[in-house]
Amino acid sequence: MSDSQTLPPTAPQRIGVAADHGGFELKETLAGTLREAHYEVFDFGDGQPKPDDDYPDFVEPLARAVAFGEVHRGIAICGSGVGACIAANKVPGVRACLIHECFSARQGVEDDDMNVICLGGQVVGHALAWELVRTFLQATFSGAERHLRRLGKVARLESRAWNHELQPLATGVIHDTPVASPDYGHKS
Repeated sequence: MSDSQTLPPTAPQRIGVAADHGGFELKETLAGTLREAHYEVFDFGDGQPKPDDDYPDFVEPLARAVAFGEVHRGIAICGSGVGACIAANKVPGVRACLIHECFSARQGVEDDDMNVICLGGQVVGHALAWELVRTFLQATFSGAERHLRRLGKVARLESRAWNHELQPLATGVIHDTPVASPDYGHKS
């Protein structure tokens, strides 16, 4: 292992990874590299590339593990990274971002306490993906007052949404009537 793969001992040690078929190869590569760098890796699947698998089935358990502190941070991968990011952000307490460059990988943690990095397995090459993950894992939240204030507002927004207190805006007026979730043709 080269020195560029070695991470400081203060970096988070338990890392969760999850991917569908579109991110499977990248997940496997990153998981191996993380293990070489002495991280404890928790793999939430998929265990093998299956063209008909669905990213929420793997990203949700990863996101829950991050939210409940079972892993320090998470890496969610699908073909573009977009679906994985959408799914991860549905879990309260998760702050997931789709990342393609190092500035946001670092700044997302330092300013916004990002705890899940989302990558596109068909978009980002393996070398860049490792650089993004290293940057994400080496970064620490600043704890600055302005960032804490903003995160408090995000947490209140999240709580209101999950308690069905958040209603759609129409010309700046908040309505009192509940809005149903979109029906994508799936039966529960």
